[in-house]
Amino acid sequence: MTRDPAHPARPGTGGPDTGPEAVGPRPGPVGPAPGPAAPGAVVLREMRWWDIEPVLALERELFPEDAWSPGMFWSELAHARGPGASRRYVVAELPCGRPEGEPPEEPPGEPGRTARRRIVGYAGLAASGGLGDVQTIAAAPDLWGTGLGARLLTELLQHATAFECEEVLLEVRVDNKRAQRLYERFGFEPIGFRRGYYQPGNVDALVMRLRMQGTEING
Repeated sequence: MTRDPAHPARPGTGGPDTGPEAVGPRPGPVGPAPGPAAPGAVVLREMRWWDIEPVLALERELFPEDAWSPGMFWSELAHARGPGASRRYVVAELPCGRPEGEPPEEPPGEPGRTARRRIVGYAGLAASGGLGDVQTIAAAPDLWGTGLGARLLTELLQHATAFECEEVLLEVRVDNKRAQRLYERFGFEPIGFRRGYYQPGNVDALVMRLRMQGTEING
């Protein structure tokens, strides 16, 4: 299930078509950026348990009507490490400055990392039996239009290759043409519909598939 980038909701919730920068069991919200930060300053890395709180804050901002619970994120991350890992979750973080003279802080469980950072996006992929499923992609509103959604999707597809996925699926709102163009750019093709998939609003989802063999992933 994919949440719809360009809509504050999972493939499952409603909202006006604003663009392709958030996806997940909803491709999610995306739209024109009001003075976005330099995209080169944003760093992608593996999501860890200490990221759940800031990710939840962004999740509730973007998907207020069907936000994931802390337990859902914990459950997904529990399958993201180890020899039997079947998930890959990443966060996008933007370094933040600190007042002059203030020493850097080390968040609990994160030795060597400073607390002066901001989570501005996240994405997740599930893989099983050669099939990948984009679970979520989302970007902070002030980063819409910077290409962050494409970077997050590229990261997921690279890990779909590592999981030896033959195909990757996602859902997108039928009225979200900007997000559909993003996925088409990556080689996704429509294969069907899920009626009334996005609630509230009863909006249909377009199911799209990417065949991984021979696909060049370059965002």
